[in-house]
Amino acid sequence: MHGGSQAFVGDAGRDRGRPTGGPAVGWTNRREAPRGGVHRTAGGAGPAPARGGDGRPRVGVLALQGDVEEHRTALTRAGAEVRSVRTPGDLEGLEGLVLPGGESTAIGRMMERAGLLEPLRARVAAGTLALFGTCAGMILLAREVLGGAPPRLGVLDVTVERNAYGRQVDSFEVDLPVPALGEAPVRAVFIRAPVVRAVGPGVEVLATWRGHPVLVRQGRHLASAFHPELVDDLRLVRHFLTLATRAG
Repeated sequence: MHGGSQAFVGDAGRDRGRPTGGPAVGWTNRREAPRGGVHRTAGGAGPAPARGGDGRPRVGVLALQGDVEEHRTALTRAGAEVRSVRTPGDLEGLEGLVLPGGESTAIGRMMERAGLLEPLRARVAAGTLALFGTCAGMILLAREVLGGAPPRLGVLDVTVERNAYGRQVDSFEVDLPVPALGEAPVRAVFIRAPVVRAVGPGVEVLATWRGHPVLVRQGRHLASAFHPELVDDLRLVRHFLTLATRAG
């Protein structure tokens, strides 16, 4: 991690009646999310994103492995023009790219073989592409990975640990406060999720669960340990589309 990063160590966090498995530790210098009652949110809740020149944000979904169709469906419902990305040429004209959940080592190796890593790093460096990594996608964006590091982009200044919440059978759902998206919580689905152990000074923590960041933003880039494509609530998807259509 870069100098000035925040490490996530300390006392056990509150599980608020949720599953007891996984890394129950707190973190230093964090801002507490507001506590409140549980609310269900309507599928179309949240403001519409800014629009591209053709009237719809142009975004891609990395379509090598994982939750590709679920992301395509959510993005389309949120008002985006969606393209599957398998080669560097598929990136042309895109304002944003989603790296889906799946198996991070398999996806990373396929990205490497497809020649996607360097073109993506170049687009990020130029400020012309917003990225959204979910679950395995968060690992692929992370600068540092504990527990075996796959080929990855390494453009997000976070340290993550793979599968730290447990196995597939330890999957769970929670109602997660995300103040940036409004008062009502987001339904968050965790499936073999990574844990964020540290963040750099330029990373904003948007949501935490049991003392760990689970949703972070750095500039126009977004990463979540959970799966927003598996719920009806489109607020987080629309937030990404807003980042994607914002000038770099």
